[in-house]
Amino acid sequence: MFTLAHLSDPHLGPLPAYRLHEILNKRLTGVLNWHRGRGESHSMPALEAICAHLKSQNPTHIAVTGDVTNLGLKAEFERARQWLTALGSTENVSFVPGNHDAYLGESHGFLEKTLNAFMTNDNGRFEGFPYVRMRGAIALVGLSSAIATAPLMASGALGAEQRHRLRKVLVFLKQQNLARVVLIHHPPHHKGATLTRRLRDAHALADILAETGAELILHGHNHVHEIAHIKGPMGPIPVWGAPSASATGRKNHFAGYHLFHFDMTETGISITAQVFMSDQHGMIHASGPLPL
Repeated sequence: MFTLAHLSDPHLGPLPAYRLHEILNKRLTGVLNWHRGRGESHSMPALEAICAHLKSQNPTHIAVTGDVTNLGLKAEFERARQWLTALGSTENVSFVPGNHDAYLGESHGFLEKTLNAFMTNDNGRFEGFPYVRMRGAIALVGLSSAIATAPLMASGALGAEQRHRLRKVLVFLKQQNLARVVLIHHPPHHKGATLTRRLRDAHALADILAETGAELILHGHNHVHEIAHIKGPMGPIPVWGAPSASATGRKNHFAGYHLFHFDMTETGISITAQVFMSDQHGMIHASGPLPL
């Protein structure tokens, strides 16, 4: 059995020390939002409890779908590297970035320099997106929807080149009889988020998935547990959104994560899921397993 843990949007805090010139841009809005309530929405003790519980399940692999930073500052990426390393080795932890990890154009450089070891292909090199990691009968396909946007915007996009490569990758992996698990930060379906927060090229992505298929799509961004489906060539593709792993319960957003079990059967790979959510007292409750 292969077990994949999925967590997202830890928004590691508190904000690090910064210089004035670093925030005289879009980051100024982010700083104000942090002090007006975002900081209270994310608890590092809650995140520690979630991560400890996740590790107790002994997952084969861990997928983290973005927003490890808040302002895309250089110091935040070093802290994110330490946090991901504490989760597991670069072989056993896969990461894709979120919109907060691409807060400004310069954040992309910090991201790729600091966290590239968690975004490599199986050859051990970071070669952009999508990347592919094959683990037994499972193929993890990492996408980046992280783009720098204007203030008060949190939308994402893959872009034509990444979509072109994705189509070829999904076709190839299907020919290898691998279960394809796509990792992306933004919800991949068109109405998965509000206008200012959605994936801009969701329709184009949907066309690719309708043609090539995938066995499972995992995302974050909305900070809540949610399940949707996208049309595939052999039927609906399950789309699972993870809650923020550090949510405090503000706006009824509680911390949690997902666990997916992949089993080989006579007819192929069977996938079941478990949902782990904390409550207002910090207790973590499980539901499932649920067949996909």
